[in-house]
Amino acid sequence: MNKLILSIESSCDDSSIALTDVETLEVVEHLKISQESEHSCYGGVVPELASRLHAVDLPKLLEKLKPYFEQIEAVAVTTHPGLSVSLHEGVIMAKGVATFLNKPIIGVNHLKGHIYSLFISKEAITPVLVLLVSGGHTQLIQVDSFDKMTLLATTIDDSVGEAYDKVAKMLNLGYPGGPIIEKYSSLGDAKRFDLPVPMQNSPLVAFSLSGLKNAVRLLIEKLGGVEELSKQDMYDICASFELAVVKHLIQKSKKVFKEVPTKHFAIVGGVSANQFIKSHFKKLCKEFNKELLEVELGYTSDNAAMIGRWAMEAFREGQVDSVESLQVGATKRVEVGSQLV
Repeated sequence: MNKLILSIESSCDDSSIALTDVETLEVVEHLKISQESEHSCYGGVVPELASRLHAVDLPKLLEKLKPYFEQIEAVAVTTHPGLSVSLHEGVIMAKGVATFLNKPIIGVNHLKGHIYSLFISKEAITPVLVLLVSGGHTQLIQVDSFDKMTLLATTIDDSVGEAYDKVAKMLNLGYPGGPIIEKYSSLGDAKRFDLPVPMQNSPLVAFSLSGLKNAVRLLIEKLGGVEELSKQDMYDICASFELAVVKHLIQKSKKVFKEVPTKHFAIVGGVSANQFIKSHFKKLCKEFNKELLEVELGYTSDNAAMIGRWAMEAFREGQVDSVESLQVGATKRVEVGSQLV
């Protein structure tokens, strides 16, 4: 009988539960219910709605995994960062299952989960330099092991994913914005509009998207408002925006590449599914003779399999929590140069 870790992810608007084999690292089950359609009419995630939907969807997913309960060795759950009301739903369920089965519980940092999405069903490769780009974060992280990750650079305002969503909202393109803008960008002329590359002349190794986002807003106003835009206008705005984002990410990452000799590099998080961004980083890796590690497309967005994969490393090392002490973590700003916790 295989030994399994049950993992639960509810940090934002996706309810997900997975089972990972302790010995082989294989994902035995991976179940997920997306809330995108419920939030799309609001142009973004509504926390209270997300929480209510998790309360309905997570039990549905858990019910399907009852035949595996005798094989579960530990329960893992995302505790931070994320929407606190959403995280609470996952933590409450994890505590209940761990108590019922009398098994240890493992709290997982959502960002560490994204990093370990690289190693689902396989052994980890470290050290690795990671660019994490998602709806809530844009960070460069030096990963030396599962419990030693150092933040090298972060955003000082909006994340990349957030900027994509907000630009899509300006253009009335719907939510989530990333896939829509990438599609429109492929049909546009990126040279038509000269949008500013953020922090282009700043020596600071950090990310910033708020200025670019505002430049897009002003451009739309200059063209007469979104109602006056043609399809080609929208294609060209998206292409120009995406090109400025890529130039910004490459410029700041290149500074880190020059200083950090780590052989392996990876992009993780929901935005890592963007092929335009990935193609430019492939060129950068070739320039610096780094090997690019990639996340399987099905695991780029929030998912429980990545939470289970990091938890597997903690379980192997005997680093587990107690049901009584586990709680939703208060997310603090992690300073550059400090370790993720």
